Amino acid sequence: MQVRLNTIVAAAVVMFGASAYAQDMVVKIGSVAPTSGGIAHLGKDNENGARMAIDELNAKGTTIGGKKVKFELVAEDDAGDPKQGTAVAQKLVDSKVNGVIGHLNSGTSIPASKIYSDAGIPQISPSATNPKFTRQGYKTTFRVVADDVHLGGTLGRYAVKELKGKSIAVIDDRTAYGQGVAEEFSKAVKASGGAIAATQFTTDKATDFTAILTSIKAAKPDVVFFGGMDAVAGPMIRQMKQLGITAKFMGGDGICSGALPELSAGAMADGQVVCAEAGGVEGTQKAGMDEFYKKYKAKFGIDVQVYSPYVYDALNVMVAAMVKAGSADPKVYLPVLAKTDGYKGVTGTISFDEKGDVKNGALTLYTYKAGKRDQIAVVR
Repeated sequence: MQVRLNTIVAAAVVMFGASAYAQDMVVKIGSVAPTSGGIAHLGKDNENGARMAIDELNAKGTTIGGKKVKFELVAEDDAGDPKQGTAVAQKLVDSKVNGVIGHLNSGTSIPASKIYSDAGIPQISPSATNPKFTRQGYKTTFRVVADDVHLGGTLGRYAVKELKGKSIAVIDDRTAYGQGVAEEFSKAVKASGGAIAATQFTTDKATDFTAILTSIKAAKPDVVFFGGMDAVAGPMIRQMKQLGITAKFMGGDGICSGALPELSAGAMADGQVVCAEAGGVEGTQKAGMDEFYKKYKAKFGIDVQVYSPYVYDALNVMVAAMVKAGSADPKVYLPVLAKTDGYKGVTGTISFDEKGDVKNGALTLYTYKAGKRDQIAVVR
């Protein structure tokens, strides 16, 4: 009799446990980045940042509206291609995700944003900096980094005022990001009293820059600015050295990665490269970012590239809005997300303005020494 009673009790415990698990609310969050192609290392970094946030939220037993939540990451690859980006966006909408963190590139984030807007699904990009992204009038569109007006403008002023650039050449890869940041850089150079001595274009798939660099060399540049990503910047720096161009090399967050020294095959001189990452922390806040870097390395066995801390913050900001709203339903938590004010993240304090842009966005200027990124300053 006792044996049978024990069996019944054990069965009841199993059934109750299964029932409790079944009652957990499942919240699906999409993560989109190019995890294939030339900047797959950056895309994987983004995905890792999202996975880290998801794992921590599940481990601490987050509740929304009194229900325990099981978060699921729906990771998709857009290959940095606008067409694939929109296809992936529609796939996530059809999967009924509760929100999306992404995309990485402006060129994929912008066309995808209409699809998310039409479906009423909040989208936070951790890295798209083209101003157009948040200026389309969509209520579902947010970003946690400063835009190209700030990014390119800061670098343009720095080129003239700090680097004393007299002959400045500009190259861009014709993508929404590369062209946008190069245009803002050029505007700021001219506004600061400088001049653009040469302008050239390439693509985000190019590997041979001999022709455009030979043309630029004739202008005897002391600064070369590149609007594009590190997979193109690395070989470009290598070919500049081969042609005897010793100019400072500048770029935005797209080139400001831990992989750049390797991609340039050791061709970078100490202090030659100056780049800016959208975001930045100082003083007591820096401890939080340093801790993130350590946890990331321990979890994945590799160093942070660029954007994973911003992905981590973006996902946590989205979930914080769900918790505050008491619902993971996009139409319920979206108004709360839009009013995010003073969220303390590892990348700094996050508040959104009426367009969905981060308020008072910081930038961090970096150079490279002995093959490692070296912080110059945090500017706002």
